[in-house]
Amino acid sequence: MEGIIAAIITGVLSLIGVVISNLAANAKMQKELEKAQAVTDTKIEELTREVREHNNFAKRVPVLEEKAKVADHRISDLEHINHQN
Repeated sequence: MEGIIAAIITGVLSLIGVVISNLAANAKMQKELEKAQAVTDTKIEELTREVREHNNFAKRVPVLEEKAKVADHRISDLEHINHQN
């Protein structure tokens, strides 16, 4: 009878140890996941900023190209006028 009681006590204590160990492991894993998520969020914010910057640049390039085209025509016109004089 004493052996059974000792086995039950040992089993219960082992179970409590396993539960505590699992809770600690889960808490540690949760903290690691939160840290990884924070890093991921920061990287996504930086990429979003870079994409917006790129999109703004992409919108301005055609305007600059058109201005360069106009400037080229003006230079050509001025050269043509200059050659006539």
